[in-house]
Amino acid sequence: MIPIYICEDDEMQRNKIVAYIEDYITIEHRDMRVLLATENPTKLLDASKKKKEPGLYFLDVALKTQTINGFELAKEIRKNDPRGFIVFITSHSEMSYLTFTYKIEAMDYIIKDDYENIRKRIVECMESVSKRIKNHGNKGKYLTIKIDDRIMHEPLENILFIETSPRPHKVILHGRNRQIEFYGKLRDIESELDNRFYRTHRAFLVNKDYILEVDTNKGMAHMANGEKCMVSTRKIKGLKN
Repeated sequence: MIPIYICEDDEMQRNKIVAYIEDYITIEHRDMRVLLATENPTKLLDASKKKKEPGLYFLDVALKTQTINGFELAKEIRKNDPRGFIVFITSHSEMSYLTFTYKIEAMDYIIKDDYENIRKRIVECMESVSKRIKNHGNKGKYLTIKIDDRIMHEPLENILFIETSPRPHKVILHGRNRQIEFYGKLRDIESELDNRFYRTHRAFLVNKDYILEVDTNKGMAHMANGEKCMVSTRKIKGLKN
């Protein structure tokens, strides 16, 4: 999931931005969610620190009621989320050069000239982020999952293990923050992953980084989240190696 954060001190404009974003997510079935829409930059920074995934940030430049402006906020965001996508939304076109002064890699600089233009540019930014993540390369980076009309990009570093589901032709992804059940075969999924992952059993595909202990007598791998994955006898040697 791509987390989205908005910092805008005008409540009416903030609500409009949220509506544009949520309409796009609903219509296009994107794996995105507005986690916070606020006028308070401190709240935004605190919220962004809790997520590991790169975020998409829509920031007002002139935060009149705050002690820092949008550029200073973006500079702080970069410390926590260096791979995040930052978009400025402002009435001050003459201040765009400050993105270079503050050494901020901004995705876009949207001028508040009319709401239809703002909506269009916001949607373009969201489409661009979706494409960048999809094209970034699944091997060693993301696993792309399709559920009905919804496309999801799960970072490999968040996946503990994947197992076959009791439901026919489905598998269950066990992540750090969520579980996802979807149609798929472990054999096909394995080809999309990197060498962090090992097929311990015909029903389990495990991220070795999250294995705490392997009980060779019982044929079980104890995972970091407290769950257990089966390890077949013929796979134990390969796992030790």
